[in-house]
Amino acid sequence: MTDQTEQTVPTCYRHPDRITGLSCTTCGKSICAECSHDASVGQKCPECAAPEGRARVVHARQTMGRPSFQTAPVSFTIIAITAAVFVAGYLSPDIELLALKLFALVRPPGVILGGEILEPQAYRIFTVALVHGGLMHIGFNMYALYLFGPRLEQQVGGPAFGSLYLASAGGGGLLSMAFTTAGGISVGASGAIFGLFGAWIFVAWKMRGTPGGRAMFNQLLALMAINAVLPLLVPSIDWLGHLGGLAAGVLIAWLWSFLAVGRTNARTIRTAIALAVAIAAVLLALGI
Repeated sequence: MTDQTEQTVPTCYRHPDRITGLSCTTCGKSICAECSHDASVGQKCPECAAPEGRARVVHARQTMGRPSFQTAPVSFTIIAITAAVFVAGYLSPDIELLALKLFALVRPPGVILGGEILEPQAYRIFTVALVHGGLMHIGFNMYALYLFGPRLEQQVGGPAFGSLYLASAGGGGLLSMAFTTAGGISVGASGAIFGLFGAWIFVAWKMRGTPGGRAMFNQLLALMAINAVLPLLVPSIDWLGHLGGLAAGVLIAWLWSFLAVGRTNARTIRTAIALAVAIAAVLLALGI
């Protein structure tokens, strides 16, 4: 005798290994966040979202492979540029010093570097993401970008993702400039990376009613807890930069959730929201 009361856990029809609480508002199929397309009301599966007369079915094997430049060009461009700056500085101390002078975040009241007085200019809250303090530093940040960036970029679009990365770097740089009284400089893309963490934490929190969402939320919280302890063990870590980036990422994802979802021009709205946060960060930095 079988138990007729057993309930089937809904999974994405294109990714059977993914538990989901989302469904297409047109055909009713269960879909995961990656397969969801924003519609004027709710979300649609890829087939229902395709323009009439040009519909094309994309099978799961085409989207489940390793991320690549073709599927996430902005993520891989950021990795390539950041790595190029690091390699150039690694090979030439003069280039490394020049990159620090041009890009590093300078905290008030300023710093003397290479015999030159550097001022805490506002643009540096963004360019700080281009320079790193060592191989382990850039390795962790770029690996985290590789893990968390491409799927988010595929979901929200390249321009919106790039704007989120920029705004998160700005949020981290702003908080570090505003509340660090010791002066000196900061380097690294950690603020931008924590912005991606923040966006994913918000997504996981929204999906916490599903087993997959709860698991992702708990994993991200554990990752945040580890990073919260690290500054106690490694005093040189700019934890304010991490916190500022995280806050920017959560804020942008929250704004996306009720200003962009369901709109036909959702990707344009997402880009505008993230750019607005980046502009607000630089305006605030100008006042420091």
